Amino acid sequence: MQVKTKAIVISALKYQEKSLIVKCFTQSDGLKSYFVANAFSSRKNQQKIGYFQPLTILEIEATHKNKGTLEYFKEIRMGYPYVSIYNDIVKSSIVLFLSEVLHHSIQEEEKNEGFYTYLESALHWLDEHDKAVNFHLILLLGMTRFFGFYPDVSKMEAPFFEITEGVFTTYHGVSCLSENETVLFKKLIELRFDSESKFFVAAERQILLRIMMDYYAVHLDGFRRPKSLEVLGEVFS
Repeated sequence: MQVKTKAIVISALKYQEKSLIVKCFTQSDGLKSYFVANAFSSRKNQQKIGYFQPLTILEIEATHKNKGTLEYFKEIRMGYPYVSIYNDIVKSSIVLFLSEVLHHSIQEEEKNEGFYTYLESALHWLDEHDKAVNFHLILLLGMTRFFGFYPDVSKMEAPFFEITEGVFTTYHGVSCLSENETVLFKKLIELRFDSESKFFVAAERQILLRIMMDYYAVHLDGFRRPKSLEVLGEVFS
C-alpha cells in the first residue's frame, strides 16, 4: 500500500556498512521501521542522512506492506525544518534524550493521531522558544496521557504520590515519593511549556527527571533508561 504521511524520526541504526534502519512514528500508521539501502554510498544519499537525526519531522511517501517486516521509503522531504534545535546544545541534548525515551516507549504499530499531533506540536514549540529547560519534564509527563498512566489528580491534596498506582495518598507506602518529592511533582503537573523557566532550580530538575524515569520504568514493560540521561544531567547541572 502506498502511503503519504508525516513522520517523526525516532532512531536510525546503521546496518552493515552502507545502509540504515530508520524507525519513525508516523501520523498514518503509528510506529514503522524502514530500510534505507546504500545510505552512505553516494553524495546524494549522504545528504539525506541529515533527514534521520533524532525527532526530525518528515513528509514521506512509502510502501507499507504491513506484514511486520521493514518498509521502504519512496520519497522523503523535510516536513518542518528546525531553525534552532540542532544548533542549541540544550535543545539538541533534549531531543536526543527524548528520542531514546520514545524508542523504548512506543511499542505498538497502531495509528495514534492524537499522540502524533501532540508530539509534533511540542517539537514546534521547542524550536520556536528559547526557555526550554523544563521542556523534557513537561513532555515526559504529558506523554503518559497517551501511554495510559497519567497521574490520577482527583486527590492531589494528599501529601504523597504512589508511583505504582499513579495516585496521591495520605499513607506513605514503600513505593511513594517523599513529601518533598511529591510537592515538586505537583508543581510539575501544574507546569506548562510557557511557564516561567526558573520554576525549578537545577537540583529540582534532576530529582524530577529521576522520578519520571522511575515512573516510566514501573509502568512500561521493557523500558530502559536512556544512555543520554547522563549527558542531559551534565547539560542541566
